[in-house]
Amino acid sequence: MSKENVKLNKLGFEEDPRYAQCNKEAIIGILLGAFNFLWWYLWGFGLGDRDVEEYSYIFGLPDWFFMSCVVGAIVIFIIVLLVIKFALKHMSLEALSEEELEAYREEQSK
Repeated sequence: MSKENVKLNKLGFEEDPRYAQCNKEAIIGILLGAFNFLWWYLWGFGLGDRDVEEYSYIFGLPDWFFMSCVVGAIVIFIIVLLVIKFALKHMSLEALSEEELEAYREEQSK
């Protein structure tokens, strides 16, 4: 790969090509946390905002608790497994030599 294809940042320095993947993974982590919180909050405070006499029960638990905590944990667990399998990449965070950097650039350009 020639030096013309190297991406430079605003200051003219060559950025590590792994930064883009790290940023993507950080955003995915934030979105997963926000989704988990929204699921818990909406089921817990939306469905749970009733008189106790109006509750229905699933496996002996109030429906709002069952949906927010039990089902929510299972759903987020499955989503995290899918994200790990399809969106995250295993990569070394150690400094790369010039040869490793060149090989990494070629792999990413495919």
